[in-house]
Amino acid sequence: VIRMITMALGGEGYLTFMGNEFGHPEWIDFPRLGNDWSYHHARRQWHLADQTHLRYIHLNNFDSAMMGLEEAYPFLHEGTHEYVSLKNQGDMLIVAEKGQLLFVFNMHPTNSYQSYRVGTFWPGKYKIVLDSDWAEFGGHERNDRNTEFFSKPEHWCGRPHYLEVYSPSRTVQVFARAD
Repeated sequence: VIRMITMALGGEGYLTFMGNEFGHPEWIDFPRLGNDWSYHHARRQWHLADQTHLRYIHLNNFDSAMMGLEEAYPFLHEGTHEYVSLKNQGDMLIVAEKGQLLFVFNMHPTNSYQSYRVGTFWPGKYKIVLDSDWAEFGGHERNDRNTEFFSKPEHWCGRPHYLEVYSPSRTVQVFARAD
């Protein structure tokens, strides 16, 4: 979820860092005087993503899906439409539009929300194009991939339309118009 919020709201670019980011089992330390010029930790362990019994495969799949999302619905270029319509600290939800996509981030550790209203600029039919809760990312598939969502023409959170969505705890769903 943190990777996606960084990509969606971090500006016009996204960089996967080589360091102590989430999902890497140890630090990267390039040869220097302080480590006696050792190369021992000067490497990435990309092979871990190939180990199906470990969760690194899920992180790798999610990173690939995020890059595929940008290819299918370009949203990282300068001048792209961007609007944050909800920052609810109590519910721990963030809703944002970027490009032609609608992002719903649920950061709550335990609360999932049924029929949660999220404002959107665009009217019409929507579908989920990426969900961090999908099985290939280690999720539980709590949203049906084939569900269609229809906006209602009523102002919500400063937007002229809204959708009602199911937002599971600790997930992000990305919606695109399907009409």
